[in-house]
Amino acid sequence: MKVVLFCGGLGTRLREHSDTIPKPLVNIGYQPILWHLMRYYAHFGHNDFILCLGYRGDMIREFFLNYNECLTNDFILSEGGKNIELMSSDIDDWRITFIDTGLHANIGQRLLRVRHLLEDEPMFLANYADALTDLPLNLHIDEFKASGAVGGLLAVRTSQSFHSVQFDDDGWVSSFGKLGDTEFWLNAGYFNFTPEICDYINEGDELVEKPFDRLIEQRRLQVNRYTGFWQQMDTFREKILYDRMEALGEFPWMLWRE
Repeated sequence: MKVVLFCGGLGTRLREHSDTIPKPLVNIGYQPILWHLMRYYAHFGHNDFILCLGYRGDMIREFFLNYNECLTNDFILSEGGKNIELMSSDIDDWRITFIDTGLHANIGQRLLRVRHLLEDEPMFLANYADALTDLPLNLHIDEFKASGAVGGLLAVRTSQSFHSVQFDDDGWVSSFGKLGDTEFWLNAGYFNFTPEICDYINEGDELVEKPFDRLIEQRRLQVNRYTGFWQQMDTFREKILYDRMEALGEFPWMLWRE
C-alpha cells in the first residue's frame, strides 16, 4: 500500500534546534524521524512511499541518495574492503517517489499534487511525518476498510501538562483538571484515505479544515481512538524528550525490533 508522507513544512517551532535542516531529518539517535516512521510502516508491509517535498527537499533527496546501510546494519567485510556482505537491510525493499510539491503549499495542496500517483489505489496511508507510535497499524487499517469511509484518522490523548477549565456564563468554574484526563482527543496525523478524498479538496484548502468538514457532513470521516504510545516532535522540548528516551534505550515505536 502507498504511504504519502508530508515532508515540506518549514518546521518553525524546531528552529531553535536547527534552522538548516527540514524537520523530517531531525535525528532520533542516529537516524532522522522520517527514517523511523518509514521503518514503522515497512514493518507492516507498507513500503511504497511518496515523499511530498518542500522546504529543503534537496536535503531529503541527498539523505536517501547517499544512504549507506553499512552504518545501520551488521555486515561482513572481506578482501581488504573490496567485498561487503550485509547481514540485514533497512531500506532494500523500499520504493520511494520524491515529488516537489512547492515551498509554501499547505497539506491539502500537497496531496492534490500527488493525486495522479494515487488514482488507481483502493486506499492509501498518509502522515504528517512528525510523530511516532506503537499503534498496531493493520488493525487500524482493517477498521477503516470496514467503515466504508473516505477518510480516517487516529485520535490520541494529549501528553501536554496543561489543565482544562470549564466555567459557566457568570464566570464560576464548573470543573478543573488535567487536559489528558478529559474527553479531549488530538488528531495524531496518521491518516487512511481512499482516492476520493481529493474530490473533497478545493484549490487552496487545508486538508483538515474544509475538506474534513465536507466529509463530516456526509458521515464519511472515521476515527480510531488510541491510548498507547504516541509522541510528536514539533518543538525543541519534544526533541529533548525523544533524546532522553533514546539515551535510556526506550524505543516503543520500534516494533521491528521485537
